[in-house]
Amino acid sequence: MKQSIPSLLLATLLLTACGTTSVNPVTGQSERTVMDEATEVAEGAKGHQEVLKEYGAYNNAAVQAYVNTLGQKLAAQSHRANLQWHFTVLDSPEINAFALPGGYVYVTRGIMAYMESEADLAGVIGHEIGHVTARHGAQRATRQQNAGLGVFAASILGAVLESQGLQGAGQLAGQVSQTVAAGYIASYGRDQELQADGLGAEYLARTHYDPHNMVDVITVLKNQERFAADQAKAEGRTVPAKADWLASHPSNDQRLDTITQLANQYQDKAGYADEGRARYLKVVQGMHFGESADQGLVRGQHFYHAGLGFALTAPVGWTIQNSAEQLGVLNAARDATLVLRLVPPSAGTDAASIIRNVIKPTQGRTEAVTLNGLQATRFIGTRQNAQGQSQTVEATVVDGPGTTHYLMQVAGKDDAALQRARAGLRETEMSFRAMTAQDRSAARPWILKTVAYPRGGFSELAKNSPIESPEKQLRLINGFYGGGEPKAGQQVKVVEPQ
Repeated sequence: MKQSIPSLLLATLLLTACGTTSVNPVTGQSERTVMDEATEVAEGAKGHQEVLKEYGAYNNAAVQAYVNTLGQKLAAQSHRANLQWHFTVLDSPEINAFALPGGYVYVTRGIMAYMESEADLAGVIGHEIGHVTARHGAQRATRQQNAGLGVFAASILGAVLESQGLQGAGQLAGQVSQTVAAGYIASYGRDQELQADGLGAEYLARTHYDPHNMVDVITVLKNQERFAADQAKAEGRTVPAKADWLASHPSNDQRLDTITQLANQYQDKAGYADEGRARYLKVVQGMHFGESADQGLVRGQHFYHAGLGFALTAPVGWTIQNSAEQLGVLNAARDATLVLRLVPPSAGTDAASIIRNVIKPTQGRTEAVTLNGLQATRFIGTRQNAQGQSQTVEATVVDGPGTTHYLMQVAGKDDAALQRARAGLRETEMSFRAMTAQDRSAARPWILKTVAYPRGGFSELAKNSPIESPEKQLRLINGFYGGGEPKAGQQVKVVEPQ
């Protein structure tokens, strides 16, 4: 398993020095810090390698060049123009952007799909530049050293799974994004987020973009909240709490009010550049939407990985969560899961060796099973956890497709949760299969295209769209989720199979 970015950043807390005093480039005030600028840059460089392993850079040179040019333009007008800045588009469908200390800024292709113009994207990047210029990462490291080694936010289920040897399972189990990057962002406090919003507006103004585009960015986040709530209601699930992930995080309502007031301070400034909508739509034309084929594709209750040649299906109401190293199928109550991992050749080439080397049981039994023509071995037994305690473990090793081996392991918050989810877990396991011709036909990646807005509106565009809740999602990616319509003939984004 890969070391997470939080783990890398926690290394800074182990510095034996008591810290030094430095002047914050944004506030001009002296503050104690355990990270001088050289340490920030070094930690950012380490974290950058982990980010690339976790997500991968989006393989589109034109998109990368566009975002880097825009980012460098903003960074040159920031409070730390002296840093060597790095801007990377990540190959992730997550609606996310984040920064690491030392000048490393990331946006996902996922968030780019929901931006409407170059100025909107500049607002996203400006906000992340603000986290770096205000030294929020260094402030966080200093606070955590003062308090001792803290615990990063993680879901209850994630903690349970990791205690059973499934490191990184928290990334699959959370109701919000639990990637290493999201964990880093979630640690920012309310004041830091609002300060970064303000700095984003300031950097927009300095580069001749209207700071009110920061309002558009926060509105996108609010609309994502509304969409998630509407989907939960439609599916009979509990509506997520209105506040953001952590109590210390400002709600998007508060952020929208605050950034509107900040942006209004720049009203009298003239000479704002064109917001760059036409340029932006040209850049995102053809960009992947949702998962890419290399990562595997979630299509409703189905998961397809054409490269590895397998598919599986989750029970109705369950959630499929895909990451770079493992696949999780989480029940509706979010207290039990099946985690699927690719077994490395070094772990063995037969079920007995894999169970011995990966599960490391103390005792147990095996039985031969067949999953849609694939030979498999199911193991039920016990193992010792890291604390030396005995715990039950259930896992299935599947031979194939091809010469590849897979390990499916189940876990629950407690025994009762596991028993309640037993039928669904077994249904998921039994759905594992080599991809059929029908599966391959369904496993086509989606891309963004731009078309003229028709007289029939979003309902007409939705008729041929492959995405779920197509009219709602098309409104969402075009900035009209709250109502309204584009003008007839205006260019809008749609999603089509590649």
